[in-house]
Amino acid sequence: MNSHHDYRDSRGLLYCAAILILGTLSISSAWAQQRIVTDPPLLDVKKGTAPRTTLMALPLGAPRMASEKQLDLNIEFTDSKIYNPASGHYDSVRLRSYTGASVDPKAPHVAPTIEVYPGDTVRVSLHNKLPPDPSCTTHKPEASDDDVIDAVNTPHCFNGTNLHAHGLWVSPSGNSDNVLLSINPGVSFQYEYNIPPDHPAGTFWYHTHRHGSTALQVASGMVGALVVRGDRLPTTDGHGDIDTLLKNADGSAFTERLLVLQQIQYACRDKGVLKSRKVDGKIVEWICDPNDVGGVDSYVDAANNSLFGSSSWGQSGRYTSINGQVLPTFIAKAGDVERWRVIHAGVHDTIALQFRKLKAGAPSVDRLTVEQTASYIDKNCTGEPLPFHLIASDGLTMANAQRTTLATLQPGYRNDALLVFPEQGAYCVINNSISAEASVTQASVSRRLMGLVGVQGGTPVSGNVDEFLRTQLIAAAKRTMPAPMQDKIVTDLSNGLKLSSFTPHPDIEEDELKAPGQVLTFFIDTNYVDPTTGKKKTKFEVSGTPYDPQRYDPKRIDRKLMLGTAEEWTLTSRLAGHPFHIHVNPFQVVKILDPNGKDVSAPGAIDDASGTIDPEYAGLKGVWKDTLWVKSLISPPKIVYPNGIYTVVIRTRYERYIGDFVLHCHILDHEDQGMMQNVSVMLNDGTGNLSQGHH
Repeated sequence: MNSHHDYRDSRGLLYCAAILILGTLSISSAWAQQRIVTDPPLLDVKKGTAPRTTLMALPLGAPRMASEKQLDLNIEFTDSKIYNPASGHYDSVRLRSYTGASVDPKAPHVAPTIEVYPGDTVRVSLHNKLPPDPSCTTHKPEASDDDVIDAVNTPHCFNGTNLHAHGLWVSPSGNSDNVLLSINPGVSFQYEYNIPPDHPAGTFWYHTHRHGSTALQVASGMVGALVVRGDRLPTTDGHGDIDTLLKNADGSAFTERLLVLQQIQYACRDKGVLKSRKVDGKIVEWICDPNDVGGVDSYVDAANNSLFGSSSWGQSGRYTSINGQVLPTFIAKAGDVERWRVIHAGVHDTIALQFRKLKAGAPSVDRLTVEQTASYIDKNCTGEPLPFHLIASDGLTMANAQRTTLATLQPGYRNDALLVFPEQGAYCVINNSISAEASVTQASVSRRLMGLVGVQGGTPVSGNVDEFLRTQLIAAAKRTMPAPMQDKIVTDLSNGLKLSSFTPHPDIEEDELKAPGQVLTFFIDTNYVDPTTGKKKTKFEVSGTPYDPQRYDPKRIDRKLMLGTAEEWTLTSRLAGHPFHIHVNPFQVVKILDPNGKDVSAPGAIDDASGTIDPEYAGLKGVWKDTLWVKSLISPPKIVYPNGIYTVVIRTRYERYIGDFVLHCHILDHEDQGMMQNVSVMLNDGTGNLSQGHH
């Protein structure tokens, strides 16, 4: 049995041990005992389905055996409580969520983890048990095209749903990863994901994706981790899974943690209007009184206050949660190499992850508002930033482990990192300060606390932590890697922690590209005047070539692409930054040019075009991803186009799968309001043109 299973199945023992450990650390036991964080539980497989049979002991050349898994998820309103550090109490909430036997009752607003292997067939049955919602089925056939587009891109159908397997390389059609359908209240539907045998092992996730209500449901907690595990060793003619390297001396996997980061954006209301605290006329905190029940019920309140605007998360005073817990505590051992799978499953926060040692005797964080956390960190999280190494981005193993002391995660991102806590004590898990241009909030954000790590026992690391990790990985390679590959992998690890034997995709070279490529621009039109009402209306749009930004039209195919080809894409934004996400096929970062033409994606590159150093892009050159921040300095009236434009260049292959799917901004309320396009991958008709089907 894998060690991560042992860890999750022994929660009771872990909890008891944690209480003893925390008593010796500078963590308030009354605080920490309530919120010890564990991985989300695994989603139960329905009885009668075949268990997976491992292949590693089979004779060479034996066919790969796979399993079929059937899983069930209900969608219902769930009554629960979420800790509010500002008050020191738990707020009552009623939120849309996935329910079922596997859901942790103490953290119901994060879904169970789906765990699969390459070659598996996974069937997920969704049962929508939410109340009827007339806006899901309202049609206006007599309306003009503009009216239809307005209706489509106005948030609606809050009780309709569907499912997206974010990052999975599977078919987008039929009952596979199809988000172009609506599972309305009272309807059940079974998704079937046929995961190919050559699918990369890695960290992915799943979430609702019904256009018009995606942000509202994700901000309610309708998300879960999806982990593809791998046991393929590297060979002389094929790459292996990084999982096979990350082993202890006894053969068990490195300690593994799965973190689902969320912004549960619940609000309490009085006669339909947001209850809030104001300072100098500005909202600084959303208020829930003891008898209130918070919810995520709409995109604006009765007074037309935005509940999903760029500033809403900062105004709310809420904390980013980890696995459904606010300000939780992790329990760790000194000197253990840990693998952290971190998933940004939220909507309106940019996470700049950092770890610092907490000084002894630091006070509790109870009754600590988000506004006060920066001061708390300054006074108490005083250790030097802890170095760690990124080994995968968006579930895809990188060509070499990248050392850092800060990792930026935009909505939709995943990072796999190797950490070593070198000594006993407590460590702060920090969301570091970030500039306005680097944040989805479009405002500079001060440091915030997300949790603590209590470190006790183990073997402290007295020397250089980086050298210690390198030594541990080399020793693991000598134990685990097959003889034909062992020397190469040991040499790679010795020279810059190269992981080239574990990367899933070959580089896309210039001679593979099909001209002329794709051009995409995000735009927010803040000056549009509705000709019917005469009032200003914000439009969220995407443009291709020529420049002609438009809102999403479900009947329009914006991009037609040919199966079996590769193309270069050029991405820009003409107002604010946006995370670009495309379904099905991942892409490789070629270069990212700042407004002065400097490539800021190379290792060690400095992105300071805004006057503030932004570390997010450094080291992304050559990295494979499925979600990528398209930065812009344009935020009128400060900077006006064409100044302030970053140019993001990526390459992608259209392999294996045909069908219709979407690309969009992963600030999900932007997507709900029109910042999305339809994409179709089509066959070659035999003459070099796209096949349009037959009649």
